[in-house]
Amino acid sequence: MECRLEVVVVPVSDVEKAREFYVDKLGFRLDTDHQAGESFRVIQVTPPGSACSIVFGKGMDDGEPGSVKGTHLVVTDIVAAHAELEAAGVENSGPVHFAEGGVLTPGPHPEGADYGSFVFFADPDGNSWALQQVVTPAR
Repeated sequence: MECRLEVVVVPVSDVEKAREFYVDKLGFRLDTDHQAGESFRVIQVTPPGSACSIVFGKGMDDGEPGSVKGTHLVVTDIVAAHAELEAAGVENSGPVHFAEGGVLTPGPHPEGADYGSFVFFADPDGNSWALQQVVTPAR
């Protein structure tokens, strides 16, 4: 069976604040912003170059705001991606890598290894994200 992950639901407390963060700060494409009355609104956005979107809204059975943790977004240049987050005013960890013994260490992976460099950040509700550098995917 072939399966494609195409949508991840991210619970948020403030739809407008989340829309501003994902669209205006991170530059995700706004796919849809649908409202049906005062108690229901769904927004779908897609990271540049991604086949998978995220959905958030109001009146959805989507869990506790801030409960999504560790979702990875793959980039080909962790330093450039970090610079974009900084320019957009998104608080983040800066480039880091895991050294011997699993110690989180400042700076990109010394050899630039795929899957080895990260930048961590969170949305306004505390849903956490990781940018991960992959130039040549294993698959």
